[in-house]
Amino acid sequence: MSNDTNTPPGSDNTTSFGFRAVRESERQGLVNAVFSSVASRYDLMNDLMSGGLHRLWKTEFVSMIGAPRGDRPFRLLDVAGGTGDIAIRYAESSGPNATAVLSDISPQMLEEGRTKVAAKGLGERIRLTQGNAEALPFPDGTFDAYTIAFGIRNVTHIDVALKEAYRVLKIGGRFLCLEFSECQVPILDRLYDFHSFEVIPRLGQIAAGSADPYRYLVESIRRFPNQEKFAGMIREAGFERVSVRNLTGGIAAIHSGWKI
Repeated sequence: MSNDTNTPPGSDNTTSFGFRAVRESERQGLVNAVFSSVASRYDLMNDLMSGGLHRLWKTEFVSMIGAPRGDRPFRLLDVAGGTGDIAIRYAESSGPNATAVLSDISPQMLEEGRTKVAAKGLGERIRLTQGNAEALPFPDGTFDAYTIAFGIRNVTHIDVALKEAYRVLKIGGRFLCLEFSECQVPILDRLYDFHSFEVIPRLGQIAAGSADPYRYLVESIRRFPNQEKFAGMIREAGFERVSVRNLTGGIAAIHSGWKI
């Protein structure tokens, strides 16, 4: 099983949308349509698709942010933050002056996140805003940490998003990305392929009423660069001390880099 990155901009004005080639100008709209259609069932489907493993992965991911438990101010930018899982975990596990901006391009996903943030009573510490990962509406050097969980593979120009992450971080700031990756355990990789291509679309049909969005999500995982290639892209964006931590045999991975 091998993963390939999106076609770079300017090659022939096309890029990948799952296993399909589409015009670059069309891709973001197609991705937006996927997430607008699944927003109300997004959290449920995460549990069904991963057997609840995504919760353990996210807990591990948030523990790496390093937000203070005391009174020191700390600002997180959570990009493609969707329904708020990362921002809420971060706020609940850190001190009272640790704040977050949750940014997502999908208004439907943001609405789900806004409901959850309000239910947790975290509205004063988590601000939600609509934004594109490739053109963040924040000044240079604004944030102490940048997180993106299961979102960067949906970006059309991943290299541009990485450069934006570098730009908005303070010197000494940390980039963290949780993303599906290349399973590196024999036999498990075959079981994972079967689950991805045979089980997940069926779960989508039953639980969310459509298999197509989940077929795209599975295909987008296979098109995403593997651990080594993505780590190289993070370095090319300017980050140093780049590292990768595999989860569940590489089905998911946490990528880390520092702006030094």
